[in-house]
Amino acid sequence: MEKQRHGGHLIAEALKAEGTEYLFTLSGGHIAPIYDGCVDAGIRIVDFRHEQAAAHAADGWARVTLQPGVAAVTAGPGVTDAVTGIANAMYANSPMLVLSGKNPVHEFEMGSLQEMDQVALVSSITKWAKTCYDVRRLPDFVATAFRVATSGRQGPVFLDVPLDVQFNGAPPDLEMPQRYRTNAKPQGDPDLVARAAALLRKASHPIVLAGAGVRWSGAHEALAEMAHALKAPVFLNSLGRGCLSPDDPYYFSAARRFALQQADVVLALGVDWDFRLGYGTRGFSPDVQVIQVDVDSVHIGRNRPVDVGVVGDPGMVIEQLLTCGVGVKEEPHWTGEVRAEEERLTNEAKPGMESDASPVHPQRFAREIRDFLDPDAIVVGDGGDIVGISASIVQARQPGHWLDPGPFGCLGVGPSFAIAAKLAKPDKQVCLIYGDGSFGLNAMEYESAIRQKIPFVGIIGNDGAWGQIKVTQESLYGEGNAPAADLDPDTPYEKMVAGLGGYGEKVTDPNEIRPALQRAFDSGVPACINVMVDPTLMKRSSYLG
Repeated sequence: MEKQRHGGHLIAEALKAEGTEYLFTLSGGHIAPIYDGCVDAGIRIVDFRHEQAAAHAADGWARVTLQPGVAAVTAGPGVTDAVTGIANAMYANSPMLVLSGKNPVHEFEMGSLQEMDQVALVSSITKWAKTCYDVRRLPDFVATAFRVATSGRQGPVFLDVPLDVQFNGAPPDLEMPQRYRTNAKPQGDPDLVARAAALLRKASHPIVLAGAGVRWSGAHEALAEMAHALKAPVFLNSLGRGCLSPDDPYYFSAARRFALQQADVVLALGVDWDFRLGYGTRGFSPDVQVIQVDVDSVHIGRNRPVDVGVVGDPGMVIEQLLTCGVGVKEEPHWTGEVRAEEERLTNEAKPGMESDASPVHPQRFAREIRDFLDPDAIVVGDGGDIVGISASIVQARQPGHWLDPGPFGCLGVGPSFAIAAKLAKPDKQVCLIYGDGSFGLNAMEYESAIRQKIPFVGIIGNDGAWGQIKVTQESLYGEGNAPAADLDPDTPYEKMVAGLGGYGEKVTDPNEIRPALQRAFDSGVPACINVMVDPTLMKRSSYLG
């Protein structure tokens, strides 16, 4: 007997039409028909131990592939558990669809199992959130969800489907939507682009700030072309890391503060003037002129005035600027000044990077990782101070090859991002740099990776504390007055992973980090290396600035 085509099949077929390869989830009864449809459609179901982790995986997939990730969670607590992952994606402009089950329509307002108003809950952290009540409309709702998720500044969308709607039979003549969204990218207003070009031509101390918008635009090649035309320092922010090779002569990192203090024109491409950039004012020259390019006008001029605000896709606007003749024949003396400062600061870090001390100097920890990894490795940062230090030394060489929580600052993304990255790029090394605090948030996802044979290597910089929080508490209330900030550095995290069936190793000698990494990658299973780093040498920062 031929299997009936039900609502779950319609959802799966709509996902398949979008090129969805994986459904990230945690087992739930309210979404059983969706599972059935995905199995029949050839979409692999990847399951986690917490819905937050499933949502993070969908977010991570989007960041690596530039294609929307998809998660499915059960009703009620399944949705509430996923909220953190959805919110993190929202602040990162990460396109993803979260599907949710819902109690049957005929049980609405009767106290059904896991009944709640899920759309109201997630409306503030999604671009679009709806319930579909009719099986015939499911393909249209899924199509609309993808259209909204991928338009303008991208972001998460949410669709919940009552269980009876999922089970209902699909009309045999129901057609799937076709040609329902565009990949068109908007150009900037020509007059404003011309004004921006004029500012750049007159600039004596220009710099470029390239943020996540450059990555979401897929504009890394255009960015390199602009860098070589201007011959000006380029600084990468957030998901923009990797959009210009660290081997490029116009790639800069350490000297950002120096450059911002003296720049007379800043070309800001797809950046947010948030806490990561001092809200666009702290550390900037008071007379600086700012050109801001963003696909969404809402973000132009937020927190600081701009001299020219161009609404458009960063890649398209770069091409327009180049067409306007932006560029110089000779490298400005200014660029050489910034390069000298970059070299000075890099040299300052060398003693730490070369230290043989035990416990391990955190800069040596980062250097050993950098020197071991393949040039095309994908690196995930999930932590506070240890990730901040590592990010200044371990440089992404390709777009989408550095993943961190993003502006929401959500720890615990690590294993989900690593799993998604490995599924997306199975031939590449995936290395997860952890703090010992962040490790504990979703550590059981090692079991998910082990069981489903998705290998990655996590390496913990263990300083026995929630370091960023501890330094703030002690600065406010005195040395030793930091309740809830201390962790036990002797906790055998590596043994936990080994006990789950992975590979685990503890390291106290910096000369053993690279050999341990080699053994971990050679094991072919998810691995954890627990490195004891010296907490007294951490260049700690705090959320209070």
